[in-house]
This record gives sequence, structure tokens and C-alpha cells, in this order.
Amino acid sequence: MKKILICVLCLCTLLYPTQILAKDDVLLESVSGILIEANTGKIIYEKEKDKRVAVASMTKMVAQIIILEQVEAGKIKWSDVVTVSKNASEMGGSQIYLQQGEKITIEDLMRGISMASGNDATVQMAEVISGSEEKFVKLMNQKVKKLGLKNTQFKNCTGLDEEGHYSSAYDMAMIARELVVNHPEILRFSSMYEDYLREDTDNKFWLVNTNKLVRFYEGADGLKTGHTDAAGYCLAATAKRNGLRLIGIVLGVNDSKLRNAQAMELLDYGFNNVKQNVLKEKGSIVKEIKLDKASVDTIDVVLKDDLTVIEDLDGKEHHYTYEIDVSDIKLPASVGTVVGNIKVLENKKVVAQEDLTINKKIMKLSYFDLLFNSLLDIFSGEI
Repeated sequence: MKKILICVLCLCTLLYPTQILAKDDVLLESVSGILIEANTGKIIYEKEKDKRVAVASMTKMVAQIIILEQVEAGKIKWSDVVTVSKNASEMGGSQIYLQQGEKITIEDLMRGISMASGNDATVQMAEVISGSEEKFVKLMNQKVKKLGLKNTQFKNCTGLDEEGHYSSAYDMAMIARELVVNHPEILRFSSMYEDYLREDTDNKFWLVNTNKLVRFYEGADGLKTGHTDAAGYCLAATAKRNGLRLIGIVLGVNDSKLRNAQAMELLDYGFNNVKQNVLKEKGSIVKEIKLDKASVDTIDVVLKDDLTVIEDLDGKEHHYTYEIDVSDIKLPASVGTVVGNIKVLENKKVVAQEDLTINKKIMKLSYFDLLFNSLLDIFSGEI
């Protein structure tokens, strides 16, 4: 089995070798697309990024965001068991062949959405969360508006072709970024190449990821494929190498193999042309501020995450300046409370920013604590 896998991987490398591509040679077979760095959102490459097009099952990325938010909020659990509805079981297209009345966990439904792009699994989750697909789609449209996206509108939760259902390469990239940056558990599902549903039953179902890059492209661990007549073949691909995570969107390709090749070329272009420079590490002290009527006199303001910039691999020197904005800290405040942000500027242009937090719990002093401290100061001669 190992020998067969090695042969397949070698063949894949021959079919899709890493190439040093010029910018004008990228995405020649795609209607539109974009490449961004995940942490900063910096655009590395774009082609017709705001063009409104059908995006097929890439639509399901917004459904995945909502599902993950529900889990994170404790409203649903991965272990919850739901009963499949007649409506969900009758969904056509990509599916995991749910049967009406079948019992299945939410985790298995999420795997069905993430790996097999199951329309039936997506509709079932829509009904679990909102009661109906129609109400769930309203949630999806609210979510894209909250993300500030202007070229996306959904009519269904699956991505099946429907008049007025569209998005754009840029909007899809921002949706993908929301997933991998703010809901990284998605990668637990999207990175799996194969798995089984109902493994211990007579109705065992083999799941194979529709995104072949997770098996054949170095560092790839997601994210979502799509295909309909109107959309052509589409892919939201993400890969991470040496701490640098890229997200590539490829839309409107005529063939699935060509779509994969286009996505790999796009990611290759990014990894061959940009690097990540960590200016300050997560937890670094940015500022010390004095506090009044608090359990501590001073508090360190620290970076919530690494402060990074994305630089071209051209040897050019960069000169950065910083802007620090810290708001009044409302007490009490716990460790990790966001209290401001730091911006990185080059030639007066913001090239990166990161949230600032505190590394200690701060309590507000009570009236009696303040009175005791005042008396202590008097008797100690400090007042």
C-alpha cells in the first residue's frame, strides 16, 4: 500500500510540478481568482476579484462558519444526535445519502459537508440550527453583511444554481479567511482526505475529500470545492508552509483537474514570491499603563498574536513605524481582554495590525479597599 501511495505522489508531482511563474501566467484558465495571506489579508494576486459569479458549493463555507459559531457558543455539540428529515434526505447533487429517520451526529454531518460537500448534510444542519433552510439562508446573508462583503448574496445554503445566488473571488477569500483564522477547527475536517460514516453499520459510507490538494500539495489542509453548470469548477484552497498561510480562490474553470492545477499554480506563485516577517512575537510587551482604583498599579499591554508583515522576496529593505492605540480599561478585566491595537506603517500606509491584550486579571477596588489604602498611606507618611 505504501509503495502504491509513493507512486501516486510521484506521479502527481510530475503532473503538477512546482513552477516559478510570472504574474501574467497565473490563472489563465480561470474566470476570476485571488490569493491572500491569511493573517493580514494582504492581497498577493488578483484577477477580476470583484466579479459577481456563481460559486457552487463554496457557498457552504458560510454554513460552516455558522455551525462552528454554534458549537463554540455551546448551543450545539459535536456529539448531539439528530434525526434526518424527509426534506434533507431528498436533496440531490453531492450527498452522503442520508435516509429519512436516520440518526446521525452533528460531527458526522460536518464531515459530510466538509469532505463530500453533501447537500443533504448541509440542509439537515440548516434545519437543526434555524428550523428551515430559508431561515438559515437569512443567517448566512446576515453573516456576509457583518463581514462587510458587498458582492455576495445567497438564495440557498448548498450553492445549487439559482437566479440571484452569487459571490466573488474577493468575498470568497474573506469568508475562507474568517474560517481558518477565527474558526481554525474547520481544518480538522477539511484536512482529512478519507474517512468513513456509519462505519459500524451495514450502511457504511466511504468519504473521500473532493479537494485533492489536501493529499497532493505540500502544506494543503483545506478548504472547499465547488461545481455546477453555471459556476464551472471552483476551489477555495489553503496551505501553510514555514508559518506562512495562503488562501487561494479559483473560480470558473472548465475541468476539475485543470482547476486543481490552477489552484496549485496560484499557491506556488505566493510561496515563491512572498515571505512572512515576524516583527514582534505573541505576548511581547508593547506598553505599560498606569491604573487608578485597580488591584494593580500598572499593567503590561501585550500582543494577542504575532505581529507579522508580508514582504516580497526581492531583497528590498523595509522601514516600519508603529501606531499604538489603547482604550480605557473597564474593570474588572480578565487575561486576554482586548484593550486596543497596534498598527504597522510603511510610508504612512498601514501594512499590518494586531490586537493588544492584558496578561493579568485586574479587579476594581471596592470602597473599603480604597479607604484602607488611603489610611495605609496616611499612617505610612506617604500622604
